[in-house]
Amino acid sequence: MEDNSGVEHHCYYPLPAKADPNHSDGDKGGTCAEEGSSHSTGKPGLNKYALGGAILASTNSILLGYDIGVMSGASLFIRQDMKITSVQVEILVGCLNVCSLIGSLLSGKTSDWIGRRYTIMVAAATFLIGAILMGLAPSFAFLMLGRVVAGIGVGYSLMISPVYVAELSPALTRGFLTSLPEVFISVGILLGYVSNYAFSGLPNDINWRLMLGIAAFPSVAVALGVLAMPESPRWLVVKGRFEEAKHVLIRTSENKGEAELRLAEIQEAASALITNNGKACSSSSSSSNSRMWHGEGVWKELLVTPTRPVLRILVAAIGVNFFMQASGNDAVIYYSPEVFKEAGIEGEKQLVGVTIIMGIAKTCFVLISALFLDRFGRRPMLLLGACGMAISLFVLGLGCTLLEFSGDNKDGWVIALCVVALCATVSFFSIGLGPTTWVYSSEIFPLRLRAQGSSLAISVNRLVSGIVTMTFLSVSEAITFGGMFFVLGGVMVCATLFFYCFLPETKGKSLEEIESLFEDQARLV
Repeated sequence: MEDNSGVEHHCYYPLPAKADPNHSDGDKGGTCAEEGSSHSTGKPGLNKYALGGAILASTNSILLGYDIGVMSGASLFIRQDMKITSVQVEILVGCLNVCSLIGSLLSGKTSDWIGRRYTIMVAAATFLIGAILMGLAPSFAFLMLGRVVAGIGVGYSLMISPVYVAELSPALTRGFLTSLPEVFISVGILLGYVSNYAFSGLPNDINWRLMLGIAAFPSVAVALGVLAMPESPRWLVVKGRFEEAKHVLIRTSENKGEAELRLAEIQEAASALITNNGKACSSSSSSSNSRMWHGEGVWKELLVTPTRPVLRILVAAIGVNFFMQASGNDAVIYYSPEVFKEAGIEGEKQLVGVTIIMGIAKTCFVLISALFLDRFGRRPMLLLGACGMAISLFVLGLGCTLLEFSGDNKDGWVIALCVVALCATVSFFSIGLGPTTWVYSSEIFPLRLRAQGSSLAISVNRLVSGIVTMTFLSVSEAITFGGMFFVLGGVMVCATLFFYCFLPETKGKSLEEIESLFEDQARLV
């Protein structure tokens, strides 16, 4: 097939039959290249415009990563400065995750109303206010208020960044680009650890304020970066702004012909959003009516009258988000100094320093995972990561148990085993659940359900994260750290079985194709 310039090109997106009546392959939904051959023949490189938009959007995720990393050390100094208890520390740390549930639930409707791009700005502005409140907090109650506001901003960010990147990206590089938010979360965690180390030598009434308040600077950078970002082409189509959508698609595709194919697919999917007397409107009528659609009826379709494919999508999206946080990864990172202290490492400088090593390992492995997601697929990376986490957590539980029974005479090899096992745990998380959760839950929902469906799945993510984080220390004191890690290892065994049985592979599929993967029960295994 040739475009208007006569230059031959391969098509990587399925072409609806009515989109091109002159298409020589008369099969509905066929592609002009042989099915499945796009991975081996003429595979396009990484589109620089799509990469730029993905990086700008994903930068928002640094905010959550920084908070996770910095609170692991700042909580030590906050406890000393404000004389708070372990329970208050758990509430302080975990309330951000619980309150991010609010932002996650609101983000779907907000992004359908004002667009994906400006929702990213809302997320950054909200976190900016929270960071300022935390840095200037004169009391524990004021500090909690700042955590609540920052949490709402985090909730917005966690939902909108992956959805925006997924809608902007070409199918063959969507895995890499949509995993960038997790890459930036890991970078943010590492920056938080570095901030802990840099400011730990200051007086206790100043150091934690600088650690928390400095997060205001990346918030400003993210808000300004929005001005250089394109809007999601799929949101533009829903609003009837076809020329703007086409312009974005041309810049994020290999050539104009591919952009037109992608636009035809998106229009086909968007036509189901606007109905007139029970029938889909034509493009001309939906052009004006679609501007009036702001996500109405989506919650009913998701929760009240879901079809079997939608129900399977919900199970997959909620399941992968549930296991992401039930793995205990956030809690382990938040309380890493406590865990390392249990492993026999003494001194605040040493505790903060060893967390930097863990942060470097996490960042390196999430980069490796992002590079291979589009080559090996989502399922293999999830299964590898979950199996690796299960083994690492069992080893960590064994090591902590041995240290508990050894008393004051802690063997050096056991301490080293615990440190290696903990670094392996977060590394396997970064290989599997970390990046793949955002990719998978943002790409499997159909266009009409994507924003609010993703917000529902990520709300579960935030709720579970908050529960685990706010109970981690208390449960560990009750059953010991070793017992806690054995429980988390069992959870990851269940996660492995769930991923194997319920998650179909989505690698290389356009967003408009993926819904069909859930229509046949046999395709789930």
